[in-house]
Amino acid sequence: MLSLKHLNIKSFNENLAYLNKNCLDYSIDDISALSQVEIQTENSKIYAFLQIVDDDSLVSPTQLALNDEAFANLGESEGTEVIVSLAATAPSRTALKRKIAGNILSPQDYKFIIKDIVNRRYSDIDIASFIVAGGTFISANEVLGLTDALVDNTKIDWPYEKLVVDHHCLGGIPGNKTDIIIAAIVGAYGIAIPKTVAKATTSCASVADTMGILCNINLSQDKFKELVTTNRAVVANYEPLEVVDAIKSISNVERHLGLTQQEFLLTEVLALKISAGVTHLLIDIPVGEKSRIKTIYEAIRLRKLAEFVGDRLGIDIEVVITDGSEPIGNGIGAILEARDIIQILKNKPNAPQDLLEKSLFLAGRLLEFDPKLHGGKGYDTAAEILRSGQALEKLNEIIRAQGKKEQPVLGGYTRDVLAPESGEVIAIDNQQINRIGIWSGVRQYLGAGIDLFKKVGDIVTAGEPLYRIYACSPEDLELAETVVEDSIAYTIKNNG
Repeated sequence: MLSLKHLNIKSFNENLAYLNKNCLDYSIDDISALSQVEIQTENSKIYAFLQIVDDDSLVSPTQLALNDEAFANLGESEGTEVIVSLAATAPSRTALKRKIAGNILSPQDYKFIIKDIVNRRYSDIDIASFIVAGGTFISANEVLGLTDALVDNTKIDWPYEKLVVDHHCLGGIPGNKTDIIIAAIVGAYGIAIPKTVAKATTSCASVADTMGILCNINLSQDKFKELVTTNRAVVANYEPLEVVDAIKSISNVERHLGLTQQEFLLTEVLALKISAGVTHLLIDIPVGEKSRIKTIYEAIRLRKLAEFVGDRLGIDIEVVITDGSEPIGNGIGAILEARDIIQILKNKPNAPQDLLEKSLFLAGRLLEFDPKLHGGKGYDTAAEILRSGQALEKLNEIIRAQGKKEQPVLGGYTRDVLAPESGEVIAIDNQQINRIGIWSGVRQYLGAGIDLFKKVGDIVTAGEPLYRIYACSPEDLELAETVVEDSIAYTIKNNG
């Protein structure tokens, strides 16, 4: 037996185990490739990928060391005696190979794959292979089987709620932070809305970032349920919740790759919302040439797929297809997006009207899930809740209940990007704005961002600022400037 040691190494996903190359109990000589081992104690068992160490100060020949993830999953204290053995091949590897070869998998195949992902039998490379293979081709019945496998037995029940609603946008449009406004309006109306959010995968900023500067979003499942019951609305990170464990591993790999497959993204969204106990879901699909969903035909295909899965898994789904041709709101990045949201909830005249109108439209559609509300009355009801200040009061209530945070400040390194000529703004490239945001540090620093001064249809004069970049270091600003040199993201038509 070996003695357990904890190494403060974070892999962001994988269980890793470390043996000394001169380990006294186990022969290392025959290990020449990435191997998985089974680690057992009297009370627990985990799987981990083996690393060989040539440094006695890190791991002695009588020790087995585990990284942060593996140590937490094993749940034992340092010094505990452990038994290590090479693990058999993960049971679902055959199914994974068939999917990579382009075959259609059964619901049972997906249950085996998801079980092995949850049990950390898959490396990040294995998960990446699964994502790419599924994105190459996956049938509607496979999407159904994968969604069901992801949900498994992790569904949160709301025994005293007849109507539990949520909204999700599939578009990845910069600045499109309707969710927080929607949660405030719907919660003020009185419908339960357990909004689960996540870190961005391909976009530069996420709802989790924006809400995360206002209050604590990492809630226990008990606290999550308590606040939905008492406050009617919560906006919380899904990762601390006891739901859809496999998605946490899959999303980490997607984030590293900077890649999302549309069917996989839809599957993850549906599984997450079903696991959160949502009975009625509104999905927004923005369409635009420079958006994640580029054509109306692709949007319709995803709409039909969502409806198909919803019908069979017992969740009422409505899909709306919206304009995704340009950023929504004026701010991009946590601080600036929060500013836009607060301006709207305070009914400020300088609040971004496009974000306001879209939020009211979507909130109104959610309110109309209530059978007591006449069809077509949702927008007006949402607008009155906003105008009266009830939505602002509800957001403040949510923030207090989840734990208010001190506000960070914007980055001190700025660059105004100027119009190269006079004319009308006829297009803004969402993808390029996202790139500029990423390279300015939006994903790493709360104070980074982009403040848009001009939108499509505005008239500009040569030399007038189009937008301002905020960075938290000169290096990040310089990186963002190199992206701007490639394209400023604005198309201006000189009407001469």
